[in-house]
Amino acid sequence: EFSETCPSTDKQKIFARSLVEEMQAMGITDAYMDGDGYVYGTVPGDPGKPVIGLIAHMDTSPALSGTGIRPQIVRVADGDVCLNRELDIWLRREEFPFLKELCGQDLVVTDGTTLLGADDKAGIAEILTMAEYFLSHPEIPHGKIRIGFTPDEEIGRGADFFPVAAFGADAAYTVDGGALGELEYENFNAATARLTIRGASIHPGSARGKMKNALLIGMEFQSLLPAFENPAYTEGYEGFYHLDQMKGMVEEATLTYLIRDHDREKFEQKKEFFAAACEFLNRKYGPGTALADIRDSYYNMKEKIEPFYFLIDLAMKAMRETGVEPAVTPIRGGTDGARLSYMGLPCPNLCTGGYNYHGRYECIPVAAMEKTVEILKRIAVRFSELTP
Repeated sequence: EFSETCPSTDKQKIFARSLVEEMQAMGITDAYMDGDGYVYGTVPGDPGKPVIGLIAHMDTSPALSGTGIRPQIVRVADGDVCLNRELDIWLRREEFPFLKELCGQDLVVTDGTTLLGADDKAGIAEILTMAEYFLSHPEIPHGKIRIGFTPDEEIGRGADFFPVAAFGADAAYTVDGGALGELEYENFNAATARLTIRGASIHPGSARGKMKNALLIGMEFQSLLPAFENPAYTEGYEGFYHLDQMKGMVEEATLTYLIRDHDREKFEQKKEFFAAACEFLNRKYGPGTALADIRDSYYNMKEKIEPFYFLIDLAMKAMRETGVEPAVTPIRGGTDGARLSYMGLPCPNLCTGGYNYHGRYECIPVAAMEKTVEILKRIAVRFSELTP
């Protein structure tokens, strides 16, 4: 969130270059990476038809390492799924009931020590598989399909340098959701808040009345926040404060929070409460003890999508035509589409088919990815039938 470069990591550009090479090899002749690490390309379509955009992100969650991923495909049987026998890491049915519905299917997983990275490399793979199909079947009528792959979505900056006008799509979808059938056009209002606490380090033997322990003050700050407005206790439309990182020593500590709420008024109240708690510490321990840096990341796209609700109807119809029952749910998170919708490109979110994103138990059924590709094909064709 607080990176001063775009992309925030050099390895995203390495991945972007490999995607450009893959896209060019399959026949996307205009594929390129811009100076900020964004990747674009076009599947040509019939002139005069509306232009659809499909967008996914290249970065993965910082919640767990994505280095040295060892993916594997396992067949789901009538029982738990072993990820790593040596380390005794399992997907257990008691904890993950969705496994019962996947019996007999192939499931892509890791060895339980890293992320899989399906969020959102699955979306990229599905978009490119769809593109490859249309490029090899030019007889199927459809409009131009614009493709965009963004960096830094996971830190809320994926749309920072996205050129909506140059992209040239009439509307778009992000392919960045979860289980098969998910369709989303409501998301959190989101901010990232960094609390910096400046303490005073004194030898413990002579610290009485002198030491200000920044770590303890940070713990005190956390205690000021509503205990149950926490991700572990919330669901649906309920917002939260999430302590995402904490580091430091007696002299200085930083606490990084995610602030979320679907309701804009409650979102603003949460930010005000956070700032007020910071000021309380300054009154208690002295001016300059605590500094709050609160930055908005994105807003609920609902109000921007509702005038274009035909995009939701179209996606629901495409899902049903492929035998998938749509599930319209609020996103307890965000996508690039939220910010793009505020930038003038209406952009609801489609499923990728996976589960347990942002953790070691991340997994995605092969059949769900194949179904998602079929959904994308249907959407592209149906979108082209709309009046420009």
